[in-house]
Amino acid sequence: MPKSDLDATDRRILAALQRDGRLSNVELAQDVALSPSPCLRRVRRLEDEGVIRGYRADLDRLRVGLGLTVYMELKVGLHSRANAEGLAAALAAMPEVVSCAMVSGDADFVAEVVVPDLERYERFLTEHIQTLPMIASIRSNFALRTLKSAGPLPLPAA
Repeated sequence: MPKSDLDATDRRILAALQRDGRLSNVELAQDVALSPSPCLRRVRRLEDEGVIRGYRADLDRLRVGLGLTVYMELKVGLHSRANAEGLAAALAAMPEVVSCAMVSGDADFVAEVVVPDLERYERFLTEHIQTLPMIASIRSNFALRTLKSAGPLPLPAA
């Protein structure tokens, strides 16, 4: 997907929405020094182009009963496009996997898994991950404390 041409006003809109996605169009327009109509047109264009992918609430994991975050490093056994795509699709479909990346290095994929506790992680591991035939090795790294999560993207200057 091609990179969108963002001007300074687009970047101000994106920065403001990353800080607070619930801003009304009037508030957003004031923040970025536009009148409401052009501001709304820009936001709609950014949405249509896929720059803004959506809006959601940022939840406190502990307060909703999800006390364990695990970073899983997964290695594919037989490297092939089919195995990599199959593993990527399987991980993307698992609600416990809140983020995932194909990486270089010792692992092929790193997945961030969020579950209530160690017992639930063991069940997730044995019933879902270890049943995938393309996985050769799994390494689990347990988060002791989260220092920063889902921070805003550092938008480069125009």
